[in-house]
Amino acid sequence: MVKKLKETTDDKELASAVRSSAQQIWQAGLGAFAKAQEEGGRVFSKLVKEGTQFQTRAEDKVADVSDSVSKLADGVGKQASGSWDKLEQVFEERVARALATIGVPMQNDIAALHAKIDALSLQVAALSAKAAPAPKPKAAAKPAVKAVPKTAPRIAAKAAPKAAVARAPAKPASRLRRAPQPGR
Repeated sequence: MVKKLKETTDDKELASAVRSSAQQIWQAGLGAFAKAQEEGGRVFSKLVKEGTQFQTRAEDKVADVSDSVSKLADGVGKQASGSWDKLEQVFEERVARALATIGVPMQNDIAALHAKIDALSLQVAALSAKAAPAPKPKAAAKPAVKAVPKTAPRIAAKAAPKAAVARAPAKPASRLRRAPQPGR
């Protein structure tokens, strides 16, 4: 029986030790929970502050990168437009040379021909006005018709067409060429 009493005291002490240990564990958990609640507000505020700072730094970086990209895009755009202008100029020059080679008159050639035609038309009109004298009043009596030798009509017929036919130009207008002008 003595053994049983000792065992029961040991069991009671052990149970008491376990209870006290469990009690301490429970209290430590409650303390940790209370501490987390207190610290949680502070930690949350600190995280919000750090997040705000991070966001402003990120926005600054994004602004710097977007500025760099826009400058780069502007430079590339200017280079591309310059290249297109050069390409267009080279194309126009080659087309003008090819057209000149095959004898196609240019716009300025046609304009020069129109100017020459206008000038010649004015000269013809002026000469026609001088050549056609004013009509003379009819005489009261007609002179008698003289007999004309037979050779006279033939000479007059041959002379008339030569006077009426205008002299043809040395080169036809379709063969006139102009040298290509630089920059066109």
